[in-house]
Amino acid sequence: MQTHLRGRDVIDFSEWTKDEIDTALDVAFELKRDRALGRPHPYLRDKVLAMLFFFASTRTRASFEAGMAQLGGHAQFLESRVTQISHGDTATEIGEILGRYNDGIAIRYVDWQKGNAYIRDVAAASRVPVLNMQCDVFHPHQALADLMTIIERFGDPRGRTATISWATASSYQKPISVPQSLALLLPRFGVNVRLVHPPEFLLMPDIVEQARENARRGHASFELMDDFEEGLRGTDVVYAKSWGALLTTTDPEEGERLIGKYSSWITDAEHMRLAGEDAIYMHPLPADRNVEVADEVIDGPQSAVFDQAENRLHAQKAVMALTMR
Repeated sequence: MQTHLRGRDVIDFSEWTKDEIDTALDVAFELKRDRALGRPHPYLRDKVLAMLFFFASTRTRASFEAGMAQLGGHAQFLESRVTQISHGDTATEIGEILGRYNDGIAIRYVDWQKGNAYIRDVAAASRVPVLNMQCDVFHPHQALADLMTIIERFGDPRGRTATISWATASSYQKPISVPQSLALLLPRFGVNVRLVHPPEFLLMPDIVEQARENARRGHASFELMDDFEEGLRGTDVVYAKSWGALLTTTDPEEGERLIGKYSSWITDAEHMRLAGEDAIYMHPLPADRNVEVADEVIDGPQSAVFDQAENRLHAQKAVMALTMR
């Protein structure tokens, strides 16, 4: 267990060692037990987390706010459009000022080619830890909660296979941050990863190469595939969600046309039967029901989506307790 995480940013868990991530998982499971048993754990009494949102949120806002309250602190909700950010506050000013008012800063900013750079600029100016609640490149807390869920379902994750697959969508070109953070994190814990997507729905090449290297170091495999059914065959985890063709086009109409080419990429019961007998279905939510995933799957016995959503609370509490204390 590592005990030196006070003040650490969480922008991408690639910047944490595996031992440090193991510590966050250990604390997350302990806090989940405390919550189940009704044991108070006010480790952040009188601490304040500034939460800055440039993008709508349900689970992220609710879990961070609830987590700070359960840790004895307060979450300060800030929406970019109703602050002076829309009238000129710079990233440096936000880092300096919110870092002096608060004990941590959490930011959600998913605009393509803007979010990650902004969060890093805030972090460079802040004297307190900066937590990435999702940007255009990474969604670290989602990936940590997902890993926690896989461990709960399977025990030691080493040797298990997770299919991180694109799925069709009925809405906008969604960020690529969820599959990228998963592809980076899971192989470090010995999970064999299949990254499955149509040719137009690429992830960032440097992220893919880093994921491949993580798999080598984690004694796991990393496969790139473009056949949805083959990617599902015999897998333990079906993590199928939509993301945009952002490396191919940023034009919304062209993106919508590309999504429409692959309407058969839906996780329905027939596709789910291709997976392993004890396979689970995962999705960070919200899902495009009966487009990305059939009701019979997301509401069925193999679905782990609500466990994932709950584990966002516990994983984030662990990170806040370790970095903001």
